[in-house]
Amino acid sequence: MKIIVSLPDQQNEFQLLQAADARDTAGRLGLDIDILDAESSPVMQIQQLVKAVHSRPKAIVVEPLTDSGLEKVARRIAGEGIALAVLNCTLAVLEELRAKHPDVPIFSVCSDQVEIGRVQGRQLKTLLPSGGSVLYVHGPHNAAAARERFRGTSEVLADSGITLNVLDAQWSEESAAAAVRAWLRLKSSDAMSIDVVAAQDDSMARGARIAIAAELAARTGEIRFLGIDGVPDVGQRLVKDGELTATVVMPSNTGAALDVLARWIHSGALPLVTLELRAWSFPAEAELERLAMRSRRSA
Repeated sequence: MKIIVSLPDQQNEFQLLQAADARDTAGRLGLDIDILDAESSPVMQIQQLVKAVHSRPKAIVVEPLTDSGLEKVARRIAGEGIALAVLNCTLAVLEELRAKHPDVPIFSVCSDQVEIGRVQGRQLKTLLPSGGSVLYVHGPHNAAAARERFRGTSEVLADSGITLNVLDAQWSEESAAAAVRAWLRLKSSDAMSIDVVAAQDDSMARGARIAIAAELAARTGEIRFLGIDGVPDVGQRLVKDGELTATVVMPSNTGAALDVLARWIHSGALPLVTLELRAWSFPAEAELERLAMRSRRSA
């Protein structure tokens, strides 16, 4: 009756939240879980999942580092009759596998990543109603969540007069700081005025802030920072402390996935293919609008 929970790492604050949620939920439900740390390596994660299949667990819960290569592993998991929950990733093969294995829970639990990008896009429009320039810190392009967040933000900002200057990072404070420092060394950055730094997660927002706050603030005036994840004692605290202007709160998915699996184990109840959790702005979008208007009046 073992359940394997595979997470991308145990450094990022959201993944720490996911692990804590998994342990708390497993304790509440009496589930036996093992948490695997992929150490930010897609290859290691795939190897861990293949090894997990050989151990014949009751279920596997996985938040993939990348959607590349996961389809093959998902087919293998389902073919062995092992339940599969995919977190924070849209995987087209799930519908097919569910039809092929109708008695096995094969499903995803996620927040709408495109909508998360839209929320951040609306935050940017609130802060820059007349347009402006944004340094946008993008997560790894082989991760569906990063691509979908960018799509949502770009959709909202179409015809807004807001320009996104995209830097690539890897879901970590260190990678974002390194990307920003490299950008600052470019001659083209000297003439660029940045109004807001928007990162695809709070850790990258924090790294970008460390790398550029002093230098660019001196060059261009106040710079505001936006993130995503909104872990209560990290991202939300950074907003309350004034280090971030806003974040997007994305709830943990592991607890919800384990709840679904517990119901199936005890009653045979099969879930929908997709369970979607709501994400929201922190502060709330109306409050951010009031704060932005107050700031403009006092400027």
